[in-house]
Amino acid sequence: MEPKIQLDPMTETALRSLHDIAVPPHVSWLPQTWGWAALAVLLGIAVLAALLVWLRRYRRNAYRREALRLLDGIEADIRSPSSREKGVHELSELLKRTALAAWPRSDVAALTGQAWLQRMDSRGAYKALTRLLDDLEYHDSAAIAALPPDSANELILNSRRWIRRHHVSA
Repeated sequence: MEPKIQLDPMTETALRSLHDIAVPPHVSWLPQTWGWAALAVLLGIAVLAALLVWLRRYRRNAYRREALRLLDGIEADIRSPSSREKGVHELSELLKRTALAAWPRSDVAALTGQAWLQRMDSRGAYKALTRLLDDLEYHDSAAIAALPPDSANELILNSRRWIRRHHVSA
């Protein structure tokens, strides 16, 4: 038990007359002038426009992501000498399908042989890729299986690079 302290009457009257501290009103987070509101609207429009541009580019490059996914499956076939012939044929088909997705069908569908290789080379392919693809799919399976491992690796690497980086005009 605490002892009760006796206060003098003057102190007791002063303590009873005390009031709570006056707190100022909360500051609003809403902009106080029209300039800040206009800036917020412009910033929102810029973010929305950037998001729409990114979404459009993402959708436009869906064929590249699909081609790279398919290339991952073909890669195992090309690395193995026993299934390399199958992998080379699938790779040629994949590159042609990728080109058909990127450019008008009338420009790409009928191209074969040298015309196809020149078209790939003009669209950002690498000389090594066109050199390896030049008639490779028409060789017999023994010649394809006899490819050195670094040629197979180079074929895969350059194919992946071409799929990622070929230029498509808008």
